[in-house]
Formats: sequence, structure tokens, C-alpha cells
Amino acid sequence: MNVLLACSAGMSTSLLVAKMKEAAAELGVEAEIWAVAQDKALVEIEKADVLLVGPQMRFMKKKYEAKGKEVGVPVEIIDAVAYGRVDGMAVMKRALELADK
Repeated sequence: MNVLLACSAGMSTSLLVAKMKEAAAELGVEAEIWAVAQDKALVEIEKADVLLVGPQMRFMKKKYEAKGKEVGVPVEIIDAVAYGRVDGMAVMKRALELADK
């Protein structure tokens, strides 16, 4: 499973990526999880199964959703509480739900 996270500078989600990798290992899910800055997300989405967008990037959702529909990738804003708590398990479980749809 390939999970892409988009954030403003590509750095604020690095801790969340690490926590999501730990969660994936706990869940027994083989996953590639990476974060990129907003401008790279439209290119990187083609390599992903799911695109999760940082809450601070909510204004970009329509643009990402349009590209997601084009390439068959679900797009969702990361829950602000899970993001703030750096809850890798909650975000990873949501990514798995989205990928199953």
C-alpha cells in the first residue's frame, strides 16, 4: 500500500509519517508512506493508493480531488485531532479504509 501525505512544506508531517510506519508494522500492513510539499503532491499522487492532506492544506482539497479522480486515488483531509496528536494508528487505519473503497 502506498500512502502519500501532502503538507505545506513537506516537513510538518514527517513525524506523522514515522508514526504511521510504526502503526502499519503493528497492523501487519506492508506500506510505503511518504510526505511531500503541496506542489509535488499532484505529481506524486500517481504513485499512491491514497492521498492524505494535512489540515492546514484544506484549501487545496478540490484541486487534489480532481487529480485523484483522474488517476483513481481517494483524497481526504487528515482529521485535525489525529494530526495534532500525531496519532499514526488512527491516520493509518483511515488510509486503509479509504484504500478499500
